[in-house]
Amino acid sequence: MKAVRIGMVGCGFAAELHARSLIRVAGYDARITAVAANSTRRAAFQERYQVPTGYDTYEELLSDPDVDVVDICTPPVLHAGMITQALRAGKHVICEKPLTGFFDVPEVGADGVDRKEMLDAVVAEMAELRGVLEETGLTFCYAENYVYIPSVQKSRELIEATDARILMMRGEEAHSGSHAPHAAEWRHSGGGALIRQGCHPLSALLYLKRAEARSRGVEIAVDSVIADCARITPTLPSDRRGYIDADPIDVEDYATVVLAFSDGTRGVVQAGDFVVGGSRNQIEVFTDHSVYLCPISPNNAMQVYHSEQPEDVYIAEKVGTTSGWQFISLDEMLARGYVGEMQDFVEAIAEGRTPESDFDLAYDSTVAMYAAYLAAHTGERTRV
Repeated sequence: MKAVRIGMVGCGFAAELHARSLIRVAGYDARITAVAANSTRRAAFQERYQVPTGYDTYEELLSDPDVDVVDICTPPVLHAGMITQALRAGKHVICEKPLTGFFDVPEVGADGVDRKEMLDAVVAEMAELRGVLEETGLTFCYAENYVYIPSVQKSRELIEATDARILMMRGEEAHSGSHAPHAAEWRHSGGGALIRQGCHPLSALLYLKRAEARSRGVEIAVDSVIADCARITPTLPSDRRGYIDADPIDVEDYATVVLAFSDGTRGVVQAGDFVVGGSRNQIEVFTDHSVYLCPISPNNAMQVYHSEQPEDVYIAEKVGTTSGWQFISLDEMLARGYVGEMQDFVEAIAEGRTPESDFDLAYDSTVAMYAAYLAAHTGERTRV
């Protein structure tokens, strides 16, 4: 059994998702051999996942000969630099979404920063990353779990098998907002609900359109975007925000993006930080002869009712209460694509092939998001 030795960077929420999924990888000896994190949580992470080595710095981890691949689970402001360092050190890379962003924002906020400047800077940075990746010939895996959601993968299979022509797609991710204080500021997060949540359904739509193009032997790309972004939560007085965690400073908590593809078809992406009652995640695909509805959460795999709120029971992500009717998430790691994601990444690295969620998808998703920010700011269609 071939071993793939992974060095985890960070030990927060994303690292936990990756580690829990790596345990379930089949056919390969996928193990976390080291973790780098300047955090009091590192020791607990090492014990929980039996990680033998812990480092205070990223540079120490890159020097470890027992690390084949670096799994970057850090804030996105660090991604580009860490990717370059890892590739230069001869390590394959797994990188959590988003690939990168624009963070050169003054303390007064991003409202006065030119969105065209943002788009151009991000495109230039990604071009440099692509150059290093091509130069080193190593494997890059973009950790976009929506690509690996079973219903999304089944949609891809059906599109390819039936020669379906996608006419329109819709995707959404929304919930009650992030608890993390850095999510409120552009200089830390690179944007708001669109880049934190909308990136998921956006990448899934681009992936499915790419699958259609590949099966037909044609090229289809995003030609232009229109968008609307806003800060809606601040319209509420403070005493009306009890169930909403979002508190945006200079980022959007609402985004709608319309993708115009080069073949004339459309895709619609929505993201929001003010939806109570749990996460609302879904993908819908409409073709010339079929419809694929993918209710990721909530879904009706199991429905339960409790007259009183049970304690110490996990129901689903972002659910504010566990009483009343609830939609149970039976195997969230599998249902939300994390297990399939890590299975594909380990196989790709071991076999020297390109993963399903690759650098091209990361690039296209990031360009589309920053083109959307420009379109929302100007009120005009942005060509990609």
